[in-house]
Amino acid sequence: MSVTTRTIDATPDQVWRVLSDGWLYPLWVVGATRMREVDDHWPQPGAKLHHSAGVWPLVIDDSTEVLEVSPGSRLKLRARGWPAGAAEVEISLTATQGAGTLVDLREDAVSGPGRLVPSPLRQPMLHVRNVEALGRLAAIAEGRHS
Repeated sequence: MSVTTRTIDATPDQVWRVLSDGWLYPLWVVGATRMREVDDHWPQPGAKLHHSAGVWPLVIDDSTEVLEVSPGSRLKLRARGWPAGAAEVEISLTATQGAGTLVDLREDAVSGPGRLVPSPLRQPMLHVRNVEALGRLAAIAEGRHS
């Protein structure tokens, strides 16, 4: 499992507001290019984000589903992204001293061809992608509260 952490200069509530706004997903998730629909009950368990990846005309429509949620502190997702398959992603928020948030993002492939890539090769690729994703998440959360 790839584990990526970052301290964001925003409160857990401010970071959670970004995570709980499904329409912002393609702004911080690397690879997602547009939102098609957000279920009304996002981010409750079973809710889905319907997103696309790729550049026209090579656009793939897929979805991400909430598996578990602890509002304000934890979100566990199943992200589908064919042709790679599906991944489970867990995002945890922990308050730091001051008004910061330690964000812990854990991800691993759980099905499809991505699962066939050996873990020692898969994990560094996921980590690089998630460093960028957390940088984008930080830019949104920090920009919204400044």
